[in-house]
Amino acid sequence: MNDLDAILAAVGRGDISPGEAAGRLRQGEIRHVEGFAALDLGRAERKGVPEIVYARGKSPTQAAKICAAILESEDRVILSAPDREHEEAVRRALPGTPIHRAGRSLVLGSGEPASTGGRVGALSAGTSDLPVLEEALAVCREMGAETLTFHDVGVAGIHRLTGPLRQLREFDPDCVVVAAGMEGALPSVVSGLVSVPVIGLPTSTGYGLGGDGTAAILGMLQTCSPGLSVVNVDNGVGAGATAALIANRAASARKTA
Repeated sequence: MNDLDAILAAVGRGDISPGEAAGRLRQGEIRHVEGFAALDLGRAERKGVPEIVYARGKSPTQAAKICAAILESEDRVILSAPDREHEEAVRRALPGTPIHRAGRSLVLGSGEPASTGGRVGALSAGTSDLPVLEEALAVCREMGAETLTFHDVGVAGIHRLTGPLRQLREFDPDCVVVAAGMEGALPSVVSGLVSVPVIGLPTSTGYGLGGDGTAAILGMLQTCSPGLSVVNVDNGVGAGATAALIANRAASARKTA
């Protein structure tokens, strides 16, 4: 007996209500796309993180078909790290669908996610870090979290950080995402000055040896500043999802307090 049969049998016996059965089905819903993808459409309900399409390694046609399949049942979908061919294929396959760029990602679809009350602050060390940070923020917003971000406040001019930190404290975030390339110092600095978790987001920005993000991620991992966790190089999706999960959990606790 598969999961669907078991759930339907439980409804028939009166063990669970039809509403509970519908929730279980949504949490486990899988949609196959022409044999090359199995979409986890229940992820948002089960985990709080929506299905996100990673474009690299997929053909433009595959990426477009996957996005179209998700939009059959969801209002929006994020396409992460597409190149120009991916974007052109998506626009051809989904004419009339609102598409806007969020850093190195595309957000496809209409409407706005329901607000959870979660709050995520964000800082970029330099303008070159923005594409990855803005992808992280797109994920946060898709998960219902409010965001406040400041750009180009890296350690080369550390005095630039004073005003943004003041405004962040007024915003009272549940966590902070800090993107940095080069030597990756800014997350450690910020983590030593705030009282919430900090997620270090290393970027592949820099010169020569280690400029592919190696120096940044190793510097963040070697931090002596407590409360700093680190995702992989250029992993905006991972940073955004983790930040929003923390923020949404904190918002839920505020509502029940």
